Amino acid sequence: MLSRGAASGRALRGAARAGGQPPVRGLRASPRARSAMPSWVIDRYGRNDVLRFTRDMVFPTIHFPNEVIIKVHAASLNPIDLSMRSGYGATALNMKRDPLKLKSTDTEFPLTLGRDVSGVVMECGLSVSYFKPGDEVWAAIPPWKQGTLSEFVVANGNEVSFKPKCLSHTEAASLPYVGLTAWSAVNQVGGLNRSNCSGKRVLILGASGGVGTFAVQLVKAWGAHVTAVCSHDASTLMKKLGADDVIDYKSGNLEEQLKTLPLGKNYVMKQLGDLLEGLQPLCNSTGSKFLFCNIGFDFILDNVGGSTEKWALDLLKKWSGATYVTLVTPFLINMDKLGVADGMLQTGVTVGSKTVKHLFKGVHYRWAFFMPSGPSLDEIAELVDSGKLNILQRHYCETEGLGGCCNSYGHGENQVFPCQILEILATF
Repeated sequence: MLSRGAASGRALRGAARAGGQPPVRGLRASPRARSAMPSWVIDRYGRNDVLRFTRDMVFPTIHFPNEVIIKVHAASLNPIDLSMRSGYGATALNMKRDPLKLKSTDTEFPLTLGRDVSGVVMECGLSVSYFKPGDEVWAAIPPWKQGTLSEFVVANGNEVSFKPKCLSHTEAASLPYVGLTAWSAVNQVGGLNRSNCSGKRVLILGASGGVGTFAVQLVKAWGAHVTAVCSHDASTLMKKLGADDVIDYKSGNLEEQLKTLPLGKNYVMKQLGDLLEGLQPLCNSTGSKFLFCNIGFDFILDNVGGSTEKWALDLLKKWSGATYVTLVTPFLINMDKLGVADGMLQTGVTVGSKTVKHLFKGVHYRWAFFMPSGPSLDEIAELVDSGKLNILQRHYCETEGLGGCCNSYGHGENQVFPCQILEILATF
């Protein structure tokens, strides 16, 4: 049965957004008029030539009482979809799809890609009380489920949220996956929230990607002092999104630039309060900046990985609860290479040893992953509707151009606009 602690509250909020009474849905069984639907699928792993458009994909059905069927108005393409197309994470995802090996067929194909969706609820399971047919919703579907590059998609009710009222379906489809990935890293793993983030120094490595641009806006909305690391081409964008300091990773030794980063007087005053009030007239007259080489960061989000992990943790404040969170982990790769048992063992040893090693140095080391969450999308929607989170202009393409959209990844500086919006209805 569906258990979502705030289910009744979400129902009331949803009704308020719609301007009506809380939804009351009677039991009903809608006859199937169709057994197939249009969809983009792959039948094997490989490059773009494995993508296939079909009008005979099996129509999704509700198997559990907490599920809903969504008619897709727009979906988006993320880097994870290209990785999955090539077989990334297949071992772990197949285990998640059928942990008890109950399926008669030993294959995940035909497999539909796409994680983001914005659309309209078409049918609800028997225990879903806070959505009703006709509600405009958005969601990020977990990678072990059939994706959103179809006319319809089935989702767990706990993964779905009411779409922000200020966004069109096309705009909304660019946000859920990157938003929830950033939310997982910053909030659920990193422990930052609107109550404790004010005045903290936050460093975001790889800030111009989809997750990075969301994270910059999120922690800035919560009152943090944000340092963004990106290429020079994205520096104007980072300033526009609210970053206090922008560092070009190509302009020199990045580690040294961050260690000697001057802090503006406004930030210092916020941190030390009344103790520095007497110094403010001097600062105003000289235009000087305070230099605190050892002050360190309270939180680091690493979207880059690789060699950055070797020195980034040295930038954290020691023995103050400071946390480093990376989204670049070997978890799925280990399972692909070593199998389920050995891969999980290797992963556990790796993350465990690094956690203990850095704990003795006075900082926290964490891994983060995408986590589907309707309640988190509720909070994101509130931030979007309040104007605290902006949707960046994305590249758009029709579904007939899906292969071209896939090809655009990996060419040039495309990471600033990582989501390719696919107007699903254009094909159907």
